[in-house]
Amino acid sequence: MRLKKILLLAMAVSVIGGQVSCVQAAEKIKIAMVVKNLGNGFFDAAHEGAKEAATQLGDVEIIYTGPTTPSAEGQIEIINALISQKVNAIVISANDANALVPIAQKALKRGIKVISFDSGIAKEGRLMQLNPSNAELIGLKQIQMASDAIGGVGEIAILSATAQATNQNKWIVAMKQALTKPEFAKMKLVATVYGDDQSDKSYREAIGLLRGNPKLKAIISPSTVGIVAASKAVVDEHLAGKVYVTGLGLPSEMAGHVKSGAVKSFAIWNPIDLGYAATYVAHEFVKGHVSGKAGESISVGRMGKITLDSSGEAALGPPFTYNKDNVDKFSKVF
Repeated sequence: MRLKKILLLAMAVSVIGGQVSCVQAAEKIKIAMVVKNLGNGFFDAAHEGAKEAATQLGDVEIIYTGPTTPSAEGQIEIINALISQKVNAIVISANDANALVPIAQKALKRGIKVISFDSGIAKEGRLMQLNPSNAELIGLKQIQMASDAIGGVGEIAILSATAQATNQNKWIVAMKQALTKPEFAKMKLVATVYGDDQSDKSYREAIGLLRGNPKLKAIISPSTVGIVAASKAVVDEHLAGKVYVTGLGLPSEMAGHVKSGAVKSFAIWNPIDLGYAATYVAHEFVKGHVSGKAGESISVGRMGKITLDSSGEAALGPPFTYNKDNVDKFSKVF
C-alpha cells in the first residue's frame, strides 16, 4: 500500500487493543458571544447571525451568553468563566469600555482572541472593534430623522442607554456636532437622560422628559430598548402626533409604534448581519489569517470584506431607515 493511503487510513481509524475505532472529528472552534444583557431583541437577532455564520464555516460552535441586566460586573464574571472553559474567541458588546480591559487582557494572555462589536472595549483590551456603522453617519441620521418629524423646529431630548456605553456616547457627540449645522439651527437639545437599557427605567425617564419639558417635540433614543419605552410613554401621555420618537430600533418591536403615530421613522443596521460578521471576524483571528494590524482586510462571508483602521476598528455599513412603507416587511425578519 502506498504511503499516502497508509496516512489516510491512519487519520481515519486507530487501533486500540486489537479493535478498530473511528477517530473523533477535530474539536470545533468555540466562539463565545457575550452580549450586554440577555432578553434583548437586538442581540437575539445578532445571535441568529452568529449561528448562520457558524453553519457556513462548519467548524464553529457558538456559545451565546450575557448578564441578565446590563453591567460590566456581570460581563467580567462571564468572561472569567469563559477563560476557564478555554474558548478560542470572545466576541463582546461591552457595557463599559474601560472596566472590561483587565479581564479582556487576561483572556488575551491565555491565547483567547478578544473581539468587540457594537459597543467596544478600549483598544488595549481587544484585537479589533467591529462597528455596525460610522459614528458620524449614525449621529447625523438620527438628527435628520428628528428634524424631518418635527419640521426642523423645536426642542428635542436624548434617551440613551447607560452613561458608560461606548457606542451611545460616540453617537451623542456626533448628534451634538450635527446640531451645529445650519439646517438644524432651529432645533434645541434640552436634555440627555439614561435608561440603562432597561425597559422600566427607560419608560420612567421618557415620562420625566415629557412632563418636564412641555415644549418638547422629539425624543431621540439610540437604544433599541429606550426607543420602545419612549414610544409607549408618548402614547400613554396622549402625545402621539405632537411629540415624535426616533432613533435606533428593531422593526419587529417598532411596527406598532409607527402605526400609533408616535414614530415617523427610525433606523438600525441589521443585527443579524452584525452577529454574522463578528463571528467571521473571530474565526479569521483564530485561524491566524489576520492579526489586527492597520490596513488589514478581513473576509466576512456574504458581507464581503472590511478594512481595519489605525485604531483597530472597522465599520460594517450605514444605518438603514424604516418607516410606514417598509416596517411591516422587515418586522417579519428581525
